[in-house]
This record gives sequence, structure tokens and C-alpha cells, in this order.
Amino acid sequence: MLPAITKEILLKYDTPGPRYTSYPTVPEWLNEVPPVVYKTKLNAFGQSPKTLSLYIHLPFCESLCSFCGCNVAIRKKEEKYGNEYLDFIFQEMDLISASMRVKKCVRQLHWGGGTPTFLNEDQLERLFKKIQNSFDIDFNAEIAIEIDPRTIDRSKLKKLRGLGFNRISLGVQDFDPQVQKAVNRIQPFELVEHCSLLCRELKFQSMNFDLIYGLPDQTRKSFQPTIEKVMQLRPDRIALYSFAYVPWLKKHQNKLIADDLPTSDEKLEIFLQSRQQLLQNGYRAIAMDHFALETDEMAQAFNEGTLYRNFMGYTIKPADEYVGLGVSSIGFLENTYVQNHKTIPQYYASLKQNELPVERGKILSLDDQIRRWVINHLMCRFEIDKNDFRRSFQQEFDSYFQKEQDHLIQCVEDELIFLSSDGIKVTELGKIFIRNVCMGFDWYLRQSQGQRFSRTV
Repeated sequence: MLPAITKEILLKYDTPGPRYTSYPTVPEWLNEVPPVVYKTKLNAFGQSPKTLSLYIHLPFCESLCSFCGCNVAIRKKEEKYGNEYLDFIFQEMDLISASMRVKKCVRQLHWGGGTPTFLNEDQLERLFKKIQNSFDIDFNAEIAIEIDPRTIDRSKLKKLRGLGFNRISLGVQDFDPQVQKAVNRIQPFELVEHCSLLCRELKFQSMNFDLIYGLPDQTRKSFQPTIEKVMQLRPDRIALYSFAYVPWLKKHQNKLIADDLPTSDEKLEIFLQSRQQLLQNGYRAIAMDHFALETDEMAQAFNEGTLYRNFMGYTIKPADEYVGLGVSSIGFLENTYVQNHKTIPQYYASLKQNELPVERGKILSLDDQIRRWVINHLMCRFEIDKNDFRRSFQQEFDSYFQKEQDHLIQCVEDELIFLSSDGIKVTELGKIFIRNVCMGFDWYLRQSQGQRFSRTV
């Protein structure tokens, strides 16, 4: 049972903080992973028995949603843009394959963006076939694609299903017309309903809806019907994301009127009300902001303690490492984060030089690896087993995190965690403020001077 959240707790913990899709977080990455270093990491990975999760970033959108925090490129829907991009991503794929020297098994494939379905059917097939020629795809694994319902029809969905995609993620955000107008994304319920029914007809194994709370003109009253309509369509998974208002990073968000955004109180109430609606209708709360039916693999992974978190959000992590292809994409292998150039011209320029398009990255120290383990366990399992920590790192948890004890005691006093000799367990209240709990273990955050993040509430 979730206790009432007092004004004092809300004011104390509604602070800027990372989402911890990585640790160390992206602002801490440096130019310490040039292409030559990335090649050595790929080669070492290729010689190992480890399996691969592969992410493909397709950046194009026809219009810009004003809430967007993704790396996108706005283009008219013309075939030439997709063709040019595919030429370069194919070249990157060849460089990756040559560095690994083997045809690696892909246990998870995810296409994101942007809008992957900006590509036409022939382009989608060309890209999939190229991946199939370069890697050994496990077709029993999760093969997922993000879809803008405004860019899809039965023929294209049928093409995706025929290629082997088995999971669809629909960008929904909010069904309220006033909110849709405020964020420049007009998408009637009937359009999403039609798309989801087609997905069921074509027997996609799993369907996810992305929702966002905290958007302009949103209220508890206005968002309640959205959740009701979502439950009517019954997706297998739901991601209920907090709107990251970061106009200093995403300049187009300056078009939003700050006074139209819900207050911290209202935003939190929108989330709590939606959470309760979903829990009362057969969904299981999965870690911080995901929900799934009990029959879904994500719910099972959460129950079994095998859930994982990366830049795609929460995942079942069926593979050991992951590689990103395309502009701005991110990979993690051999304890190293790697990110490609974030602009298309820079991405193309590197590949024209026959060079991997790496912009920056981070080679994790042992301390980074330890803190990453702790933060990942808190974000995904809501607990730390000190014996498990000792087995993993040959260190005593309390000794290693002696400087963090004051933070942990404060979290206990605020009823965010239970602390014992065996470990840490996050309370129901702590699950709402889990980012704040994790922030106490973030060494870089303590050293930072004015690093700006979205607010935790």
C-alpha cells in the first residue's frame, strides 16, 4: 500500500536528477573511445562467446513533436533520404562486422528513432536483409520496432511481420485533443485503435504503448480517459514516462509555454492515479515506470530478478552486450560505452573516411562497474543483496560505501528504504523516488558543477 506523499517529501525529492539509463551518465562520457579503441573492443567481443543485443537508430520524422527528447531529423517523406541513410548504415555495419570477424548471434533486435516506419516497405526489407546477412538473428528472440501510428498501414505492418518482427511499440503519449494540439502530435484514438487491431490480427506476440505524463494542458481529469482507452486496447506492456522538460538541451521545447505544464503536485497525482488505474485492471508495476500483464515476458523477468535497464528503457536483456548502429546510437561492450556522432553530417563524414563514426564514450573503472551494478539493481529489482555484492566484487558493501551511509540513513528516515545487515529493500514510497535513492551512489553527481537534468517528479 502506497502511503500518502507529504508536501515535505515532494519538495525534498522533486529535484533534477539522472534517469540512469546508464552509469556513468552520458554527460560524463569523454572522447576516450576513438575508433581504434572501439575496434579493439569489437574484436575482443567477437572472440568471446557472448551474445548480442542490436539497436538500429532511424532518425527521420515528418514533423517534430514539441515534447521530443530523441535524436531526430525532420524530412519530407521522400525515398532519397532513406536510401542515402541506408547506404551509410550498411557501411557502418560492414565495419562493425569486419572488426568482430565473426557473424555474432543477435538475441535481441530493436529499431528505434525518430520514426523507423518513415522508411518504405522496400527500404525496411533492404535493412532487415542486410542485418540478416551480417549477423545471426535468433528469430525466437525479441525483434522489436517503434511505430508512429500515423505512418503505418496494413501492408507495411504485414511486411514487418513477414520479415520477423514480433513486438511492436506504439507511440501514443496522450489521447486528449487539447494536449495533442499543444505538443504538435494530432493522433486520434481511432487511428491507434485501428493500428493495434491490425497488430493483433497479424499476430505480433507483444504490443507496447508509450505514454507521457507531465505534458502541457494535462490534468488528472484529462488523462484519466486516456488510461481508460489504453486499457480498452489492452497492450501487453505500457511505458508511462515522465516528461523530461529540458529546453536547454532540446531547443524546440522552448516553444512550450512553461505555465501550461502541470505543477509538480499535479504531475505526481497524474502518475499515481494512472498507476492505480492500471494496477486495478490486471497490470503489474514493473520497476520505475513500466507496466505489464502477468503473462508478458517483462513481468516474468521482473519477478525472476532478470530485468535490465539501458537506453531503450527496461528490457529483459537476453544478450550479454549491445551494439548501436546509426546516428547518435549507443552501445555497451567490454565494460565500455560508445556513442556515435549525433548529427547526420558528422555521421556521414566519418563513414566517408571509412572510419567508425564514434563521437565519445566511457571505459568503466572498477568503481564505475561497482556503482553501475548497485544502481542497476536498485532501478530494476528495488533491492540490494549484500551477499550477492560480496560474491560479485569481493568487497563488503558497508565498507565500500562508507561515505554513502548518511544518505542511506536519511532514506530510511524518509521511509524510502529498509536497511538491514543483509541488504537494502526499497519501500513502496521509495519506488516513486527511486532515482533519488540512486543519486546517493552517483560519484560523478557529487563532483558535478551545475549539471542539469530533468526533474525526478
